[in-house]
Amino acid sequence: MTRLVIKKFAHIAEATIEFGDLTVLVGAQGTGKSLALQWLKTALDGKQILAALRDAGQDISKPNTLVDLIFGVGMGDAWSRETVIKLDNRQIHLSGIGKQGTGKERVFFIPAHRAMLISDGWAAPFQKLTAETPVVARLFSQNLFDRFNARESDKLFPQDRVLKKQYRDLIDDAVFHGGKVGLEQDRQHAKRLKMTHGGSQLPFMTWTAGQREFTPLLLGLYHLLPSRNKLKQPDIDWVVIEEPEMGLHPQAISVFMLLVLDLLWRGYRVVLSTHSPLVLTVVWMLKRLRAAHAPWQLVSDAFGVAPGDRSALKKVAETALEKKVRTYLLAFGDDHLVRSKDISSLDPGDEDNDISEWGGLTGFNARFGDAVRKAVNAGTTR
Repeated sequence: MTRLVIKKFAHIAEATIEFGDLTVLVGAQGTGKSLALQWLKTALDGKQILAALRDAGQDISKPNTLVDLIFGVGMGDAWSRETVIKLDNRQIHLSGIGKQGTGKERVFFIPAHRAMLISDGWAAPFQKLTAETPVVARLFSQNLFDRFNARESDKLFPQDRVLKKQYRDLIDDAVFHGGKVGLEQDRQHAKRLKMTHGGSQLPFMTWTAGQREFTPLLLGLYHLLPSRNKLKQPDIDWVVIEEPEMGLHPQAISVFMLLVLDLLWRGYRVVLSTHSPLVLTVVWMLKRLRAAHAPWQLVSDAFGVAPGDRSALKKVAETALEKKVRTYLLAFGDDHLVRSKDISSLDPGDEDNDISEWGGLTGFNARFGDAVRKAVNAGTTR
């Protein structure tokens, strides 16, 4: 089990995360979930990161500038002499980041705010994004840029050679509603993302927020789903996805979580950060079904897979019930510093509110419900 330790970096006093096959990080805004995930990427892919920065013409010779280059300009002060980063008891020093990994990408990182990377309907290459943008976002934008420039890029959804029909149908029902996504020439003869819906061609910025957020997420997943008789990309072992729920209706979040199960079946280790109770509901369900030795069909039923399509997803559902799932809360203490907490049991009956309220994601519902209950009870006593 891979173990990441972060001490005294920015506002993180101490965070220890032991990753399972599927790991979910929760916590309020600004608690450092993204910083922790970027450190996982850096600790495993430091050589790849520094090579990309070097190729973009940036000076990587000074270790004290690397924090700015990796996490975004302004983050340099987050590193101090007391900072400790460890991966599996191996300490990561700034001067040794370039020695981490083989140079090939082991961690595929899909950042939050991904729609901003293609706000004009076209993704920017790595070197066109400034150092104010975290390196994980620059790398993802380069991946999108490469896909947009590929010969087969004109038709992006649906793609029958990449996604199972069951997934395509669920995605269409939840997100695109009959729309066809591809690259079309605009009036300036430049290719841009368009959605064809009926007789209309809709430019990217006219799409719904959910469609704009889901499309780069889906295109990132395409990179992980090779179509030529391979389950996974041979060098990539980890998939990190930040805030997959951004802009999405619960139906679309549910479809995304089914795709996560497909990634697990393919052999990837998946790490999510989220503010969505629905994401944790899926995690909780998997733990409970596994503990109950439930049949795999219940997994398919939970995701709304039609009975006639169950058999196509049998292996995916069976694998999901075998995987180890971990959940961690990152939270501010009274000293305004962040610490991590293992809340993996997600037991609604636990006396620890952090566990029973899933890191705060369900406590609000209970309080609102209590307010209504008190009002109703007060009314019956008059």
